[in-house]
Amino acid sequence: QVQLRESGGGSVQTGDSLRLSCADSRRTFSNNAVGWFRQAPGKEHEFVAAIPWRGGSTRYADSVTGRFTISRDNTKSVVYLQMNSLKPEDTATYSCASSRYPVASTNVQDYLYWGQGTQVTVSS
Repeated sequence: QVQLRESGGGSVQTGDSLRLSCADSRRTFSNNAVGWFRQAPGKEHEFVAAIPWRGGSTRYADSVTGRFTISRDNTKSVVYLQMNSLKPEDTATYSCASSRYPVASTNVQDYLYWGQGTQVTVSS
């Protein structure tokens, strides 16, 4: 089984940037897709971005398209989420997750293993 850990969160102002990292201690992500999700207080998990582990097209939520970029470094077994032009509505706990499938899905139910999350707070 995989073990995921996120890092890179913090408190920033509107328009700032952050880069989140998701590391897999098993160094494989089970050869499946990896996704980023976020959860605001009292809200359900919201899909942010996903990437196939070994290739293919990335997927983004409409709310982050053009501002966020998901990428990977398979040698290091790390997935990144570059977040630019941050807005207060981006404030949430961001979690990475390994999918059941190699295809990059937007469905939270397709993701089996989850990290603990990293907090992102964006102030006006």
